[in-house]
Amino acid sequence: MPSLSDWKVPPDEQPRLADYAFDLEAAMSAVVGLRAVVPEDAFTAQTLGTERAGNGVLIRDSGLVLTIGYLITEAESIWLSPSIGAPVQGHALGYDQETGFGLVQPLARLDLPALPIGDSGKAEIGDRVVVAGVGGRRRSVAARIVAKQEFAGYWEYVLDEAIFTAPAHPNWGGTAMIGASGELLGIGSLQLEQGRERSVSGHLNMIVPIDLLKPILDDLSRQGRPNRPPRPWLGVYAAEIDERIVVIGLADRGPAQRAGLRTGDVVMTVGGENVRSLAGMFRRVWSLGQAGAEIPLTLDRDGRTFEQKIASADRGRFFKAPRLH
Repeated sequence: MPSLSDWKVPPDEQPRLADYAFDLEAAMSAVVGLRAVVPEDAFTAQTLGTERAGNGVLIRDSGLVLTIGYLITEAESIWLSPSIGAPVQGHALGYDQETGFGLVQPLARLDLPALPIGDSGKAEIGDRVVVAGVGGRRRSVAARIVAKQEFAGYWEYVLDEAIFTAPAHPNWGGTAMIGASGELLGIGSLQLEQGRERSVSGHLNMIVPIDLLKPILDDLSRQGRPNRPPRPWLGVYAAEIDERIVVIGLADRGPAQRAGLRTGDVVMTVGGENVRSLAGMFRRVWSLGQAGAEIPLTLDRDGRTFEQKIASADRGRFFKAPRLH
């Protein structure tokens, strides 16, 4: 993420104080900058890089920062930077692969007001929101909710109902989506290109709804992960191409690579059931048991159909554990 002196949101997209019934400046002050350094030999280093930057949101006065998990996965050092004041070192406290949320524990006090957690289920299409980055109004976007719908990511990730906002925030990772009452409704995860979603067009931000955090927050803060069995993971990157599910990449040393899958393979069935969508494929894999379950696939490779069984894994076991400070 550029330094605060390097960029700003175009003036016509910045939120105006007069448009909101709550203390907008106080709400935005809960957003901090986040920088993480990851070892070069980390499992995610090749795909996500070794230096990551984005935003986080203080959600407890006692000191707990919520962000998007890919920023802090396998981080050996984390620094949190408020809009005003000195940076504070942090520790990666927890990460949930199902929702994508990550938690950071500041190792010194952040003298900021926490942003209260709201109810994303009540947010509606057309609602006015602020997608806030560190640095106040000049680094925040006055946006609207343009869609609430299913989202499937190629990395074995599905949200039943993600939130999409426009115009898009240029440094979206870990941004705070703030609703009309000044409460946190979601965390920024992605920017999508025009036409990526069927029902909307233009550049959008995909927001992870805050309601998904509520059932797992205590587990994440105490244990570092939700108290539930991990899903089976194949290490497949897949996409919907011409109404087919096509393997577009494989995680290095992951289960699918070890089983001999190749880029270009077409997934026809999972566990004997036809799959016609990315979300459908992933949900079918998850329905077959916990991490470690054997996942039977029917594949098409260059016109040849064959069966392949993959011994799934717990993706978390491939990650380096956070370094204690």
